[in-house]
Amino acid sequence: MDTVFRGAQVADGTGAAPYRADVGVSGDRIAEIGTGLTGRRIVDAGGLVLAPGFIDMHSHSDLQILVEPGHVAKVSQGVTTEVLGQDGLSYAPVDDTTLAALRGQLAGWNDDPAGFDWNWRSVGEYLDRLDRGIAVNAAYLVPQGSLRMLAVGLDDRPATESELDTMRELVATGLAEGAAGMSSGLTYTPGMYASTDELVALCEVVGRHGGYYSPHHRGYGAGALAAFGEMIDVARRASCPLHFAHATMNFSVNKGKAPELLNLIDRALDDGADISLDTYPYLPGATYLSALLPSWAAEGGLDATIARLSNMDTRERIRQEIEETGSDGAHGVPIDWAVIEINGVRRPRNTHLVGHSIAESARRAGIPPAELYFDVLISERFGASCLMHVGHEENVQAIMRHPTHTGGSDGLLVGDRPHPRAWGTFPRYLARYVRELGVLGLADCVAHLTGRSAKRLKLAGRGLVKESYAADLVLFDPETVRDTATFDNPRQRAEGIPYVFVNGVAAIDDGRPTGALAGHSLRNRTGGTA
Repeated sequence: MDTVFRGAQVADGTGAAPYRADVGVSGDRIAEIGTGLTGRRIVDAGGLVLAPGFIDMHSHSDLQILVEPGHVAKVSQGVTTEVLGQDGLSYAPVDDTTLAALRGQLAGWNDDPAGFDWNWRSVGEYLDRLDRGIAVNAAYLVPQGSLRMLAVGLDDRPATESELDTMRELVATGLAEGAAGMSSGLTYTPGMYASTDELVALCEVVGRHGGYYSPHHRGYGAGALAAFGEMIDVARRASCPLHFAHATMNFSVNKGKAPELLNLIDRALDDGADISLDTYPYLPGATYLSALLPSWAAEGGLDATIARLSNMDTRERIRQEIEETGSDGAHGVPIDWAVIEINGVRRPRNTHLVGHSIAESARRAGIPPAELYFDVLISERFGASCLMHVGHEENVQAIMRHPTHTGGSDGLLVGDRPHPRAWGTFPRYLARYVRELGVLGLADCVAHLTGRSAKRLKLAGRGLVKESYAADLVLFDPETVRDTATFDNPRQRAEGIPYVFVNGVAAIDDGRPTGALAGHSLRNRTGGTA
């Protein structure tokens, strides 16, 4: 065997109690699990837990995995697979016009790197691009908002039957080319313009092709339970498996309401629904700053939105909706500018705003918060990002205990101070919520982050420590593993994770990144192989 990990405590991803064993790897597979194994390389795994590599069920690495293929942010925390194409907005399938619009809209998530080679248009071509060399494995979801942009444009109107047929065909083609399912971002334009019936029509195609639907639904603030309920109804009507993206209950209106969400999900499960969910183990959320705008204000794209913000009467109408009634882009909750923190800008003249709330920066500037917000949007051409300090610890803990729970970082890798979840999600689960608080047991937590996720993705031969399975492995010290990324200093590698192997190749070796590019796309096939 190429490598033998000797004397590890094996947490196999099923939730079973860890056991002591040697694990041998040959090529890209786990060859043998036993005792007294020998191989060309022996790694002393005494005192370490050996687990399947972690699966990030909600990642925004769509561009950065190509720009920085070594992908230290993820491999250093034990991630060996991530799911791209999230929140209904990504870069395949596209045409030239749609790609240009998405590059502008998503700059706050992914940057718009100068000189980057955009040499794909279809889902299959994007997956081919990943296969030219990436550090981790990657699955992809067809983004419903991008589909709508491609078929309907940026207008807030129902799709015609012909346009709906085009979107159905795009979904079918994307899944045939290897996508694992479809995502939505229903507080983001233009995906949020879709009706329930339109979503059902698309999810019917997803279900027929063996995929799953992963929505960022219509609101995590006011009306959150109804928004979750709408997605359950869509999945039921479409006969499509459902995976809730970052299934949080945020803002003051939802403090302590996680049990109501879990009861809703449990009733649906009892009725036969196929539901799973992911969360990140932090309280603040993060997105691009312009996401807070009402959907009508963002109709027509970047230039049309800037024109509205430059008109004083329209600007006042937008202000009233954001601050007084609650816009659909801001989850129906009137914005408290004290909890909206700018954490990334693209223009040097705005760097002084980073790390401060809109309220604080407006106070320093002597102008109303909404005016500063609008001015930053125009100055940045929507390239700024923000943190939203709107979470509740009791909700986070309750939801992660649910038996359908998986882990997803929702990590944005760009900006001056990206949310630390991009670098710290998985070690934080193990350090804070297993070792320190005991919210989850170690074996149970590993199952949440590995085997359960692989089952949702239909990754045959992945997600467990089992003979003949892919050698996607992480070894960590259960007594010292921890996240070191903070909001002030977010780009910090985890501690206590000395080894990470992707397809049998070391990505982290004795605590050091190797730069190996052993990952590849995981293409969904009907029947569940990848």
